[in-house]
Amino acid sequence: MAESTPLWWAAALPFVLALTGLLVSSLDAVPSGGRAVPAREVLRLLTQERRRTNAGDMLLGRLGAVLLPVAAVLAAVVLPLGFRSVSDVTVGIVWFNAMEVLAWASVWLAGWGANSVLALIGGYRFLAQGLAYEIPHMLALTTAALGAGSLRVGEVADAQSCVWFVVWMPVAFVVYLISAMAMAFRGPFDQPVARDVAGGAAAELSGVDRLTFLGGQWLLLVVAAGMSVPLFLGGGHGPWLPAWCWTLVKTAAVLVTLVWARHRLPTVRMDRSMAPAWLVLTPPAVLQALFVAIVVLDR
Repeated sequence: MAESTPLWWAAALPFVLALTGLLVSSLDAVPSGGRAVPAREVLRLLTQERRRTNAGDMLLGRLGAVLLPVAAVLAAVVLPLGFRSVSDVTVGIVWFNAMEVLAWASVWLAGWGANSVLALIGGYRFLAQGLAYEIPHMLALTTAALGAGSLRVGEVADAQSCVWFVVWMPVAFVVYLISAMAMAFRGPFDQPVARDVAGGAAAELSGVDRLTFLGGQWLLLVVAAGMSVPLFLGGGHGPWLPAWCWTLVKTAAVLVTLVWARHRLPTVRMDRSMAPAWLVLTPPAVLQALFVAIVVLDR
């Protein structure tokens, strides 16, 4: 079972996540002269004056921008670093998924509060996308919990001391990664902030608000990649290296894979992005969950 973490690590968690998001974003930053410049973009947004739209609800818009990174940080409190987590609650997997759902509300609020057609379209796109991909995402999370017989993230990781769940739950692992990209609206699932709607939910965000929103989007991806480690990749289990090091190495490998996929896969049109969730991902995810349930019952 994952051990509780010292208070200093709990206090440092938001800053560690923010630094990780900034470093990883350099792989996917807007190029300038052939070089990635995430630091320059951060400085530009920090000094940019906030825009205001006519009759916009600035409180809701800013609340949405702030809630996105907050939801990501709250989801991360159940992630073990090695065998230590900030809070290894008994329903850690449910907590993680609930914080992802909170991100839906934050993106929608950012789109609604701007009082802009394009921003509102982006917000509603994310609601539709989140609803479609939440079903296979939840099934993948449930499958890992079934394999361990627990909703506690630490116990799920401990159950993989001999065999990682990815070995006998490969479908759930793939479904989790694909749906995690959709929940973080990255890669081929970036329609909520797509160019065809001038940035969608983030269209009217500027300055610190935009920086916070985009940073929260990256944090969602980082946390989702981190969650795949205790769920399917054995957590901190591994030879030679310390447990915390194995967690970081595995998380980095998953992140690189997701960023690579973002550059290799084209954005899916919104009217075609719902079908894969319902028709392609959900049926095999259900079958994988049934297979795991049968194996667990026969033990």
